[in-house]
Amino acid sequence: MMDIRMLAIAAILPLAACSSSETPVESTPTPPSAEATCKADAVQSYIGQTATPDLGGTILKASGARTLRWGPPRSAMTMDYRQDRVNVMYDDAYKITQVTCG
Repeated sequence: MMDIRMLAIAAILPLAACSSSETPVESTPTPPSAEATCKADAVQSYIGQTATPDLGGTILKASGARTLRWGPPRSAMTMDYRQDRVNVMYDDAYKITQVTCG
């Protein structure tokens, strides 16, 4: 009889640790500042150039984005939209084929 009680207590104890009397605080990401909003029109002139790390930095700065995402040929990319990200797609010859924001 004692073993069953101990087993029941041992099973319930981890569940009790999960409960809380406090109201959970919602965690929503802070939207990027207007200064980090990507501007694709400002970087369309880089289409056709060879993709290099240095050119990526130049595109990042010129677009006003906070992050850069390279899009190699035949690769899958997430469809999440981020207004502070510039996407640079290139072909097998490392020529930039498209520059977008998101």
